[in-house]
Amino acid sequence: MTVRSATRLAGLGLSTLSATLLLAACSGKEQPPAGPPGGAMPPLPVTALEMQPTRVETSVEAVAQTEGAREVEVRARVGGILEKRVFDEGSPVKAGQALYQIDRAPLETAVAQARAQLAEARARVEQTQREAARLKGLLAQQAISQREYDTASSDNSVAVATVQAAQAALRQAELNLSYATVTAPVGGISGRSVVSEGTLLSTGGGTLLTTVVQVNPMWVRFSIPEAELSAAMPEGRFKPQAIRGVELVLPDGSSYPVRGKLNFAASQIDPKLGTLQLRGEFANPEGRLLPGQFVRARLITGERTGVFKVPQAAVMQTEKGPVVMTVDADNKVAPRPVKTGQWSGPDWIILDGLKAGDKVIVDNLMKARPGATVAPHAPGQGPGAPAAAKPGAAPAAAPAAKG
Repeated sequence: MTVRSATRLAGLGLSTLSATLLLAACSGKEQPPAGPPGGAMPPLPVTALEMQPTRVETSVEAVAQTEGAREVEVRARVGGILEKRVFDEGSPVKAGQALYQIDRAPLETAVAQARAQLAEARARVEQTQREAARLKGLLAQQAISQREYDTASSDNSVAVATVQAAQAALRQAELNLSYATVTAPVGGISGRSVVSEGTLLSTGGGTLLTTVVQVNPMWVRFSIPEAELSAAMPEGRFKPQAIRGVELVLPDGSSYPVRGKLNFAASQIDPKLGTLQLRGEFANPEGRLLPGQFVRARLITGERTGVFKVPQAAVMQTEKGPVVMTVDADNKVAPRPVKTGQWSGPDWIILDGLKAGDKVIVDNLMKARPGATVAPHAPGQGPGAPAAAKPGAAPAAAPAAKG
């Protein structure tokens, strides 16, 4: 090796060493600070909710379906040609409002004929009455036999009966004429028209024309298993008069703003399904509820006191039942078996297993191992959050800007 090659090799080694030292120095500045002495992990920050007893309503839910308080079929009561429809399909109608018009001409003719028959019958009565009065005087003079007088009296009775029949026929003809205008029997929302103008309605009547559904109030039908219903009642026995009301959960998950009332409870349990049929009634002035909707009905059965509310995410299901993680006096994680009730919005109702003042962990549950030390803090206060400023304290001065 020449002297010149050795010099180049030595220079390359010095450059590499300098770069290595520079990189090590830079890396040392970016390394995180050393942990606690002895390598112990810091306590796990967790949010702990302090338990306080509360009062909640007890309820039981079931799938339900809405229906109009009255769902009426509108039918033609006389035959004839349907001349016109005088309402808009699907529009609100009032009780007594005209919906259809049937051809009146044949019905008016029938009324005129009935009146003529009545007038003829009355004239016949007058004639038989005069004849009976004349024969009565002759009978007193013994100018005619009793048989002749009895025959005249019988003719008069037949004539009177004919008048009564004619009067009934006239009333029926006038009634049929009034049926030519088909009206809404109740107020509500009209359905589609089943028949169109020009249709020949059957002579006997009864042809279905449309329907009218009363949507205010709205009814809701549902069935609840007997066991669930009894368990939700404070005394373990269903009593309709003890029901506090009915709430609705709409298809989009929102709650109907108005609480309804129970207006029907079946008198017996369905032997095939073991359920009790119930029905609620809800005010529906704006028509937000429509007939045939599938909703959830929540039957308010009573009230429980001394229970606790825990977020649903804080309750873990294990082989031995539901468990929540609590923080003991030494800030260590302590599992606590609990007895859950029903849901109340986003919370579980805890019936047993907790007492006032217990602190339930509601986050970091995957890391909160039993016996581990934690750093609990109240909801909304992160670990190491600064204390709130005292009232009247002067605000801190802003740092001076660097020149």
